[in-house]
Amino acid sequence: MDRLIYTAYSGMSTSMTKQRMIANNMANSQTVGFRAEMLTTTPMTLKGPSLEARAMTDGEVYGADMKQGAIIATNNPLDIAMNGKTMLTVQADDGSEAYTRRGDLSVDATGLLVNGDGRPVIGSGGPITVPLGSKITVAPDGSVMAADPATPDTPPQVVDRIKLVSTDGSTIKKGIDGFFRVEGGGVLPGDEDARVVTGSLEQSNVNPADVLVQMIEAQRSFDIRTKLISTAREVDENSAALMRISS
Repeated sequence: MDRLIYTAYSGMSTSMTKQRMIANNMANSQTVGFRAEMLTTTPMTLKGPSLEARAMTDGEVYGADMKQGAIIATNNPLDIAMNGKTMLTVQADDGSEAYTRRGDLSVDATGLLVNGDGRPVIGSGGPITVPLGSKITVAPDGSVMAADPATPDTPPQVVDRIKLVSTDGSTIKKGIDGFFRVEGGGVLPGDEDARVVTGSLEQSNVNPADVLVQMIEAQRSFDIRTKLISTAREVDENSAALMRISS
């Protein structure tokens, strides 16, 4: 009977992990550039003299759906969308490089170019800083241009170029902070051929209708496994009752 309980318990644990993943996807269905998280399930067998038949499953959020979301025109000169496997480089909390598809850029009070997550955008020599009060635009190759509003006839000057990278041929992993990093450490080299769509944003690739159905299925799966444990308890109690009668 304990084998049934082990199987049901592992399924309940995986169902709970799946529900948390689905809830996060649902909450980010309107987040710019968001990539839907995916659940990886691994079978696990407990080894031992009397435990060989007790198989469990271990579920964890490991990957992400890299399917491209819809690109919507915003006409904001600081909004950029990336096609294919191109990603934007930002600075994580620990100072390391992280990669994202979120391209709703803005300039903070100190002149630092940040994306919608508030993370500094990395250029050729680190975080990009632009002159305060300048009119900032981004070129299709990722070059950040600054123009002085006081001299409208003067051509914009290149401040820096955003480090755009390609994940083609590299293994990346999505962290709990929502950013992608190279699996095992390291950084991706800049892609000189990368281009962005200016004045546009890539939407989340989460389909709200799909995640709603997934949540219902995960909840039903959890309920079924709960009933299995109740059934195991009833069978155990009935078996014990029969043993008392026979004795």
